[in-house]
Order: sequence, then C-alpha cells, then structure tokens
Amino acid sequence: MTTLHLPDANGTLRAYEPRTEPLALAPGAPFTSRTVFSAAHVVADPYADTTPDSPAAVDWDATLAFRRHLWAHGLGVAEAMDTAQRGMGLDWAGAAELIRRSAAEAKAAGGRIACGVGTDQLTGGPATLAEVRAAYEEQLAVVEESGAQAILMASRALAATARGPEDCLEVYGHLLRQSAEPVILHWLGPMFDPALEGYWGSSDLDTATDTFLDVIAAHPDKVDGIKVSLLDARREIDLRRRLPKGVRCYTGDDFHYPELIAGDEQGFSHALLGIFDPLGPLAAQAVRVLDTGDTDGFRALLDPTVELSRHLFQAPTRFYKTGVVFLAWLAGHQTHFTMVGGLQSARSLPHLARAYELADRLGLFPDPKLAEDRMRTLLHLYGVTP
Repeated sequence: MTTLHLPDANGTLRAYEPRTEPLALAPGAPFTSRTVFSAAHVVADPYADTTPDSPAAVDWDATLAFRRHLWAHGLGVAEAMDTAQRGMGLDWAGAAELIRRSAAEAKAAGGRIACGVGTDQLTGGPATLAEVRAAYEEQLAVVEESGAQAILMASRALAATARGPEDCLEVYGHLLRQSAEPVILHWLGPMFDPALEGYWGSSDLDTATDTFLDVIAAHPDKVDGIKVSLLDARREIDLRRRLPKGVRCYTGDDFHYPELIAGDEQGFSHALLGIFDPLGPLAAQAVRVLDTGDTDGFRALLDPTVELSRHLFQAPTRFYKTGVVFLAWLAGHQTHFTMVGGLQSARSLPHLARAYELADRLGLFPDPKLAEDRMRTLLHLYGVTP
C-alpha cells in the first residue's frame, strides 16, 4: 500500500493511504422523483498564450465531453452559470459560444440543458435600467434560439443600478412577459458574488424575499422554478412553502442539499448544484434510490458528501470553482489543472490536499491510482518530498 504525505493548514505533513478501489457508479434509469441539474465547469485550453485578463481560451472537446459524462448519468446540465466562471474568467462572448455549443450537444445526446441569462456584457461602468433590460434581452434571445431553457441569473449591473424593489419588479416583469417558455429565476447570494449584496432592492433578506415572491406571483405561468443559493436551509424551506402551486424550488444550497432534496411532509426541493459537478455519478445513484421511496438510503449515500462540499465552498465561497476543476483533473475528466483566468491559484495546497483526501475517501475517482499519481505530481511541484 502506498502513502502520500499531505500538508495541513499548520504546515505539517501527515501520512494518508489512498483507497485502491472506486465506487461502482454506473449510469441508470432516468430520475422520476426529482429534477436535478449539475452546474458544469469549463475546461481551459492549457496551451493558449493568455493572461488572467485575456478572453477565456476553452478546450471545447474536453468541455463538451464532461457534459456528456453528466448526461450519461441522468443529470441535467446548468450551463454558463457561476460554476462555469461567469464573471470570473468567462465573459459574455465566451459564454454565448458555450451556450450554443452545449445546447447543440444536448440535442445530439438527448440531454436536458438550461443556460444562464445575465448582463455581463455591460463592462463599461454604471448602466441605466434600460441598458440592463437590453442586455438581459440579448442574452435571453441567444439561449432561446439555442433551444435551451433560460435561467435568469442575478445581475451585478441591476444590483448597482436598481434604486429599490420597484426597479427589480419592472426589469424582471418585462423579461418574463416576453420569454417564450417558463424560466428558472436564480437568486445568488453575496457569499458567491459580493457584487450582488442587496439584491431584489434590499439588504434585508425578509424584504428581498417578499419582492422575489412578488415577481413570481405576477407571472406564475412564466416561472418553471427558482434556484436559491443563500446557504440558509431554513430560509429556503420557508420560501418554497410560499411558492405558487406548480413553481418548483431548485436548491442551490451546497451546505444542506441532502435534507433539502429529501424534503419533509410539506414538500421538497429539486436541485441545481455546483457540487454535483464532482459528485455527478454518486448524486445520480442517490436520487435513483430516492425514486424508490427510500429516503434513508438516499441520505446514507449523500450525507457523507457534505463534508467535501462544505470544504470546497468554504469562504471565500466564490473560489469553490478551483476545487471543482481540481477534482475533475484528478478524476481524469481533463489532462491538466489549468483554469480560465488563472483561477487554479485561488486555493492553497493544504486546501487542495484536503479536497483530494475527502473525495478519495468517498470513492469518487474512477481510477484511484491515476488520482494518486496526479496528487503526487502536484505535491512534488510544490516542493513536498516524501
């Protein structure tokens, strides 16, 4: 049995013996009890001569192959979202190309896809409310023309421009009236993006929640569901209980997802989660167990993954993408640990070493020896010797 010496936060090395066998996680039947999306990362082109400020250079073959991996296990793909580094390395031009390519791939693979609609083409300073509306409209048209479902994401430009709840109601109402099909509304908290502080026109979450519900109540036929990423399980449960009939709640809570998906006597959440990028096959197996009515079995599979998720999403939460891509490299989904915008540098070696250990203990790596060898290579690169 081999041993790795992993650095901890105190700068000391501890011995870890990697597992030798992965979990058996094969594709299975479509889900019947929950709708589940994985927000998916993009794979950078490691040979591109770029800088952190350059437009993203994407390895399209590897990026699309990863989406086929998620579809093969029955998961939907939430495309061009926060996990794909929207606003953190991937600009609107890159996101538009990603949407078009992934939507075409989804049609070919028979996979479900929903794509993020935002305003990130507004890069020239403060915008007017009319400019925010027009930016949203441009992106909504691209998503609808691709044949994908639209996810109306929270907008940094709207957060900076809105004078209060009435401006949010006006912009979202305008968009919902013209959307061709029901959309998913996305509320991303400031722990994921500090520029979204005070969204829905107020820093008071109760007031913001009321405005959010007012948007839905005015257009329930145009809202398929809501995606809530506030890392507050009680608030999500209270919110989903107040939704109009037929409007779904897609949890985006990467800290409490097992209990929220399992639900209670008054309802449950579907899922749209960044953590399901590295957890895809295991999450799919858990949902199929839940489809049989076995809530305890579902929790037995998914509860042990929360420690890994909380580690990846620890503050500063917005850098969770680094851990997601790191695990994709260790799992063999890409040949390198390079990210658009140079974001591979956003987490420390002790953080990455702990992510490897937690994922390995869960059996997430299809080839544990490959993961071990790649982890050993990274340790050597950082100067760690046995």
